[in-house]
Amino acid sequence: MSGYISNSWLWLQNQATTKARNFLLNVLAAGPIPKHVAFVMDGNRRYARMNQKAIQQGHKDGFVALRRVLEVCLRLNIHCVSVYAFSIENFKRDADEVNALMQLAEEKLLELCGHGDLLDEYGVKLNVVGKKALLPEPVQQAIAKAEEMTRHNKRAILNLCMPYTSRDEMATAVESCVNNALNKTPSDEEIIITERDIEDQLMTCLGGSPPRVDILVRTSGVKRLSDFMLWQSCEDTQLQFTSTFWPDFGLVDFIPIILDYQRKIWSKPS
Repeated sequence: MSGYISNSWLWLQNQATTKARNFLLNVLAAGPIPKHVAFVMDGNRRYARMNQKAIQQGHKDGFVALRRVLEVCLRLNIHCVSVYAFSIENFKRDADEVNALMQLAEEKLLELCGHGDLLDEYGVKLNVVGKKALLPEPVQQAIAKAEEMTRHNKRAILNLCMPYTSRDEMATAVESCVNNALNKTPSDEEIIITERDIEDQLMTCLGGSPPRVDILVRTSGVKRLSDFMLWQSCEDTQLQFTSTFWPDFGLVDFIPIILDYQRKIWSKPS
């Protein structure tokens, strides 16, 4: 009997917490909301070491945090969320860690697209952005399945950047522009490539994302961009650095970031 009472009380607490969270998010959503938010999900390994966990468990807890943060963003009606999941440079890490990350990515990609999952519930289109040919074949197959299952979703976009660097994205875009121009321009005419041409060929823009990032958040206390969204993070992009490790990042950390964005929008000269 005592176990039943304890479980019932826990359920009531969870319900109250969820209602309070949703009320707060509804209030925030009444103000100006960014269209595109990007996250450098940093600190999984340090989080694992500080909590006496295996590195692989730190990455698993990082995926749990991604689901949690994504739901908050979707409830705020943020149209596009981009996350730095795996850099091309990360292939230089220990082989066991890389292999474990690839297995985790395959598992979570398929899980994300399960019937009734978060992407399905909120109508989110998944784009895996990066040099996908570098990934193991099973991960590429999981990506193809996940993208196909969500390609008709129109409400929001999740860019899962892996394996990605901004330099590679820009170089690939320029290469596409050159090839397109060579195919369309007569040999005796000058080839002209504009910023807009390059922007239109960025992997994120090809997937339907807004060309600019409104807020870029990096966790774990490190203050650098690490070759992420360099083209998109310009003009009015607000850079936000927090000391919280990514697996611990949540609503309490994100609310001040949104409030700071709203304050700056409201304080702009009309």
